Order: sequence, then C-alpha cells, then structure tokens
Amino acid sequence: MSQSEYLNQVLERVQVQHSLIDKVYQEMSKVVVGQKYMLERLLMGLLSGGHILLEGVPGLAKTTTVQALAQTLKADFKRIQFTPDLLPADLVGTQIYSPKTGDFYIKKGPVFANIVLADEINRAPAKVQSALLEAMQERQVTIGDETFNLEEPFLVLATQNPVEQEGTYPLPEAQVDRFMLKLHVDYPTRDEELEIMNRMAYARKETVEPVLGMEEISTMRSVINDIHVDEKVNHYIVDLVNATRNPQSYGIKDLDGLIEYGASPRASIFLNKLARVYAFLQGRAFVIPNDIKSIGTDVLRHRVIISFEAEAEEKTSEDIIEKVFDSIPVP
Repeated sequence: MSQSEYLNQVLERVQVQHSLIDKVYQEMSKVVVGQKYMLERLLMGLLSGGHILLEGVPGLAKTTTVQALAQTLKADFKRIQFTPDLLPADLVGTQIYSPKTGDFYIKKGPVFANIVLADEINRAPAKVQSALLEAMQERQVTIGDETFNLEEPFLVLATQNPVEQEGTYPLPEAQVDRFMLKLHVDYPTRDEELEIMNRMAYARKETVEPVLGMEEISTMRSVINDIHVDEKVNHYIVDLVNATRNPQSYGIKDLDGLIEYGASPRASIFLNKLARVYAFLQGRAFVIPNDIKSIGTDVLRHRVIISFEAEAEEKTSEDIIEKVFDSIPVP
C-alpha cells in the first residue's frame, strides 16, 4: 500500500469519528460559555490519556468545564476537594476493621474513577500529593499490602489557584511533570461574560447528555495512533526539547543563564502524542509543524524551570519557550 492510500484510509476513519467530537462540543457549550481553548485541551487529554493541570484565579469555570466534560461521557466521575487537612486515605481509600468477622476489608477512595477532578490541588500537603503521584504515573493504587489497578480511561483533571494566593502549596516538580498539559485559564471576553451573566443570574439550567462511551474513546485512540508523523517532524520535536536544555548548542545565546532545568524526555513523548490528537481534532490524517507550535507552550511551560537570573529580569518560562520556537528551523 502506498503512503497516499494509507493516509486516505486514515482520513476516512478520522472523518467518521469527527462527528462525535462535534457532539461533545455541542453538549459542553450548553453549560460552558466560550473557553474553546480549554474545551479543546481537555478533549486532547482525554483522547491521549494524559493528565491536565488548569491554573487560574477562582471563578473562571474550571470546575464547571471539567464536570461538563465528565457528563458528556458514559464514565465514572469523582470530584475531590483538596484542603490542608486532607489525608492520603481520603484520596485512595483505607483498610477498615470489621468487628463481626475480625478481618480488615478495603474501602476504596474517590481516586477509583475514570475521571477524577482534583479541585484546588495545591491546597493539600505533600503526603496527599505523593499518594496521587502513584495513581497518576503507575495507574495503580496501593492500600496496605494490596495493589489495585485503575480502570482505563483514567484521567486526573486538576485545578489550582495561582501560587501567590493565600493557603496554597507549590506542587513538587516530579508531580507537575506528570501532567501532560498545564493550561492558563484567562478571563472571558466582554460578550462572553454578558452571556454568562444572563445564563447564571437567572438560573437557566441546561442538561448535558452523555454522547461518548468507552468503546468510542478506544476507537478514537486507535485512529489517533495511525495518524502519520513524518520523521522530519519527529526531529523537529526532539530539537525543540533539546534546545530547552542546551540552548547554546542551537545558537540561542539570549538564554544563557536563564534556564535552571530544561524539559524532560516526557516532553518529546507528549508533543508527539498531542500533535497527533491535535491533527485528529482538525480533521487531518497527518501532523504538520504548526500542530507542534499550537500545543508546544502548554506541554513545555511547566517543564522549563527558570533561574533566579530569569526571575530578576522578569522573564517567564513562556518567554523562553517562545524564543526557542522562534530559533529552531521549521522543517
């Protein structure tokens, strides 16, 4: 089979599945106004099996959007409100003694769900974050001496307030790196806010219908796996990630001393995965370099750790990532 024939076959499968994606958008728009960027990225996390961290000030519909996505799926959904007094057992579950039988039995926690909303994740202490880390990375939970596998799909969608706010703990770098995407959620436009006010102030409630089941998600993931990524695009991805570690090797002199740590190899893996998902959402059977640029900042912003010198110069990780993308030649 020639490459063009292969791409045509994949394109036919992409087009068949794309109508379901449109239905998901339609259902979510019943309760979420605007926020197309956030909706698209949440779907990308679902289809790639990657966890997502949403950061923004309170009141920007982060929790509402995640709940709306869960309602469009025929899946188990749990919401966990993270607080300073939360314990690991409140998250994963615990062993409980039964006086009648004289034995211990396992009571599973809310992390045993397909979609877990970790609300205000940076308000809980380190012990709780460590318990969540095993679930996110290994897709399993250990309670006592027993280890339980989590069912697919398993997706942690976490919201956090900016670290500068009262009562927040910075998340450990190891845990932040487990999130495939970190999104910055911004304020709505004037017109969007007017519509939000008209909907919410008059308590006009809409019902979101489930349109996607586990079988449909599995089929979409299979199609996404077959989306073509040219070898030149793969080299482009690796060059971008390497440039965050060794900018001098790529002739980027403006970044000397500004980067404490560059992106980990997870960044390369996630860029490849998400580029295929992004191409799928655009209705294509192949990845183009612009797909990498579209999702690059969300994949890299929490993986590029800036130095004190960069902070003194009021540079952000986004500034550094933008410089890298401007400097690496596009294939």
